[in-house]
Amino acid sequence: MSVPSRVWRFLREKVGLHGLGFIASLVVIGFAITVLYRMLHKLNFADVVAALQAKDPLHVAIAFVLVACAYITLTFYDWFALRTIGKSEVPYRVAALSGFCSYSVGHNVGFTVFTGGSVRYRIYSAWGLNAVDVAKICFVAGLTFWLGNVAVLGLGILIHPDAATAVDQLPPFVNRLLGVAALAALVGYVVWVSAAPRKIGRASWFVTLPAGKTTLLQIGIGILDLSLCAAAMYMLMPASPYIDPISLSVIFVTATLLGFASHAPGGLGVFDAALLVALPQFEAGEMVGALLVFRLFYYIVPFALALTLLGGREIYLGGRRRAAGAAETAAAAPPVAESKRVTAAE
Repeated sequence: MSVPSRVWRFLREKVGLHGLGFIASLVVIGFAITVLYRMLHKLNFADVVAALQAKDPLHVAIAFVLVACAYITLTFYDWFALRTIGKSEVPYRVAALSGFCSYSVGHNVGFTVFTGGSVRYRIYSAWGLNAVDVAKICFVAGLTFWLGNVAVLGLGILIHPDAATAVDQLPPFVNRLLGVAALAALVGYVVWVSAAPRKIGRASWFVTLPAGKTTLLQIGIGILDLSLCAAAMYMLMPASPYIDPISLSVIFVTATLLGFASHAPGGLGVFDAALLVALPQFEAGEMVGALLVFRLFYYIVPFALALTLLGGREIYLGGRRRAAGAAETAAAAPPVAESKRVTAAE
């Protein structure tokens, strides 16, 4: 057995795949922090303040609206997943609450699969859904996210391969081939699920994948979500030098995926470093200002709202449980008048 094989076997047996993933995340985060330090250690805070003050209020307002629309789109991830697994009796308002809160918490805390899944279970368990149902919802919602990413990145890289080169440092023709391959894989997937019912999982746990036009709707949801987020970032970018929307979308989505893969809370450090590296033509102070506003709109405000909604829901449900308990206690106790008659008879 070769040395690399022995090392891999040792790591797999002693550390485990989850441990390796955690170590890889730490390496990515450490690398991103190093890059950020090298790029920003000489940054003057006054430059950031000046960049924030110079931003067009109308552009900032439009960016906020676009982020709000993106979060509305996120609610359709859960709505679509519920109907895919046959739980259409759950109303949209519940799907909207779950989708918004799970992604708001997951985006900020990190490890979205676990944190977002916990929030989903807390909400959906009140509607009779179990852990397996929630796992299916997470799977379908995740599939929607990745299909949208493949579509946006594939098309964007095909049109502007240089934008991807700014991030991955591969030659433009290689990135263009990757874009073609991504779109071909996406088309192949649509044809595959349209040809016959496709199931993923085991006999006791499986998901029937959406087929045909339903899959196209699923891809459309993912594309709309990513496009709205990229458009919000575009509105916050400095006015000069000019960058076309498609190039920024490719860079933005790639940076988002890197942040997602790192499992860092909010992709902090990784997302920012990727954008700064890929967009060296912009002043560092202006880019940091744009990133701060985007983080405020996309992470901090939704996170605060989600915590408020979840907290209010828990208070409301706690009040209902106490009221129900008091009603049961009152129903179980004998009437006062009857108690007096019994006492008198004794």
